[in-house]
Amino acid sequence: MEFIAPIFILILIIVFLAIFFSFVPIGLWISATASGLKVGVGQLVAMRIRKVVPSRIINPAIKSTKAGMSLSLNKLEAHYLAGGNVDRVVNALIAAQRAGIPLDFERACAIDLAGRDVLNAVQMSVNPKVIETPVIAAIAKDGIELRAKARVTVRANIDRLVGGAGEETIIARIGEGIVTTVGSSKSHKDVLENPDLISQTVLNKGLDAGTAFEILSIDIADVDVGRNVGAQLQIDQAEADKRIAQAKAEERRAMAVAQEQENKAEVQGMRARVIEAEAEVPKAIAAAFREGKLGVMDYYNMQNVISDTHMRDAIAGDTSKNS
Repeated sequence: MEFIAPIFILILIIVFLAIFFSFVPIGLWISATASGLKVGVGQLVAMRIRKVVPSRIINPAIKSTKAGMSLSLNKLEAHYLAGGNVDRVVNALIAAQRAGIPLDFERACAIDLAGRDVLNAVQMSVNPKVIETPVIAAIAKDGIELRAKARVTVRANIDRLVGGAGEETIIARIGEGIVTTVGSSKSHKDVLENPDLISQTVLNKGLDAGTAFEILSIDIADVDVGRNVGAQLQIDQAEADKRIAQAKAEERRAMAVAQEQENKAEVQGMRARVIEAEAEVPKAIAAAFREGKLGVMDYYNMQNVISDTHMRDAIAGDTSKNS
């Protein structure tokens, strides 16, 4: 029983020290003090209470102190609580200081909270970036299609990073400039002979206005000749005209066939009326005999006239065949 009490007290001390050192980052406080950063243990404990990871604040503060910058721990903590990346902001400030780029802490925090990579923006200000556009097709006035690809050298504009348009806008405007330049050329050969026409036109338009970048140069990487769109349009037009002409010819043919059928029907109707009239002749002759208006000799004379008429028609037909 005499040994149990000291052991129990020792266990309590060990548990207390473990809890104390896990809640109070003594090692981080020692590192900060050794680096010349003035921070108290109470500040570290207060960060824990505010659910702030002390290392996310103290380590970037140590880097800024070593770089000769004096940053407020409260501002760093406020940026962390706002959802920002404190370490990236501090790295960007150090890089900007070394490169001689004017960038203050408030602007860096605003750029970071806007969703931009502030460190990448500073690096792009020092080392410009080359943006390669996709192949852009445009048609000259002579109907020849040209397919061009451009390389755009841009530099980040720190002052326009917040609210400025991104790379997609630059690429879209470059495509518009290429289409405008090629479309205004009388011949595609003019563009092939002098590709820098595209660069000059695009640069003169000020395409970087309202964007987060500054265009340094535009280089036409490749220009290829595509389809002869003018000739293709003429072929399509000729094909359409041919189809229209065929449709009209078919319409006229159908109307001619219908007219022919109508004429045949009329001829058949006339023949039917002739046959009907011929059928009435014997009846009329018989009636004339009964009424005494036609004699036998008159009938024979009429038959002779009919026979002579048939004979003359036959002779006339043979003569026309022989000739």
